[in-house]
Formats: sequence, structure tokens, C-alpha cells
Amino acid sequence: MLSKSQAKTFFLVGTGLCSVAFVLLTIDTFKRIPKQTNQVEMNDMVIRGKHLFDKNNCMGCHTIFGEGAYYAPELTKVWERRGEGFIKSMLKDPQAMYPGERKMTNYKFTDEEINDLTAFLKWVGTVDLNGFPPKPDLKAPAATNPATLATGDHAGITAPAVFGQMCTACHTVQGAGGTVGPALDGIGSRRDADYLSKWLQDPFSLKADSKMPKLPLSEKDIQDLTTYLSQMK
Repeated sequence: MLSKSQAKTFFLVGTGLCSVAFVLLTIDTFKRIPKQTNQVEMNDMVIRGKHLFDKNNCMGCHTIFGEGAYYAPELTKVWERRGEGFIKSMLKDPQAMYPGERKMTNYKFTDEEINDLTAFLKWVGTVDLNGFPPKPDLKAPAATNPATLATGDHAGITAPAVFGQMCTACHTVQGAGGTVGPALDGIGSRRDADYLSKWLQDPFSLKADSKMPKLPLSEKDIQDLTTYLSQMK
């Protein structure tokens, strides 16, 4: 049993030590902020994109940094999952990306606004959140940025990164991916490389009522995807 003076001393010393620890931890946290938030990349485009994100109440549907709504996809790591081309296409015309399905409002963003929002989402993906959000435990490689497919008729075929970022949002391979478009298993047997290349450049040139939009693919993207899809036999 402590005496009254001992209890008072214990309280004062304990409070003092905890206060010092709190101050030191606070200082350490503030020192870490510039590096963990990748502050050097927070340029004018990122700042304008953040204002657009707030102005249009994107958090009313999306979650970012663990805050927001859960009606629409989580956006903290959207750059890593989908890449620049997909993000810009969605911001330009959500309905074109998912005909008859996607409920995202078309905000009629200008090209400059789309670039700003894309820059903001890219910066968000570089912030060090100590492992948050955790990477999902996806069993099928086609549902992520695909590496080498390991099973079935597609064993040993390596997909380009753009396939995982854009194509699997709508198409499946080995049962993994989106369901908006047809499965791509065996597409190399059904279509030759010339057809695939033209389709990737402009689907409407081959099918006027195509549900697939004209995607912002570079020449290298088209070449890589054509090579990959041609092997899917």
C-alpha cells in the first residue's frame, strides 16, 4: 500500500513520463509525414485533383484511405490495379466502359480535369500506409496483374501488365476476371493476329455496334496484347 505522498509521486512521475513519450512520438510522426506521404510528388495537378475529388463528392460512393462509402470500388490502390488508361477511360465515359451496367455518373470532366484526377489517384497509391489496404488473396492470376498462367492450355503464357489492368475488368481467363465481355480462353484459335490488332485499335471499325469502347492503348500495348491473345489457343 502506497502512502499518500508516494501515490502522489507515482502519479506525477508516471504522468510526466507518458507526456514526454507522447511528445516524442508526435515529433517522430511529423518527421515521417513528408516521406510517407510522398510529399515531393504533391504537385499542382495532384492538388487540383484532390479539390475535384472533394468537390464532386467522390467519397459518397468510393473509399479512399479507409474513409468513404462502400457503394463503389475502393480507390486507394486503383492506380496499381487498373493503371492510367483504365482510370482515364472511366472518368471520360463510365457508361462506355461498362455498357448498361456501370452506375457511375458521367461528370463531363474536361481532359485537364481527368489528368488532374488521375494524377491525384496516382499520388494516393504511393502514400505509405503501413500495409493498408492489404492485398487481396486472389487465387486466379488473371484477376490481378497477371504473371505467367500456370495451368491448363494456357500454361507458360505470360500476360502484359495492361491485360490485368484493363482487359480483366470485363473479360475472364480461366474463370477469373469480369463478366461484361466474353471469356478470352481460346481467342487465338478463333481470331488471327491481324483481326485482334485491328479490334484493339478500334472495335467499331470491325463491328459498328460493339459494346467494347475504343481504349487508349499505345502501339506497344496493342502489339503486346495481340501477341498474348494470339497464344491463347
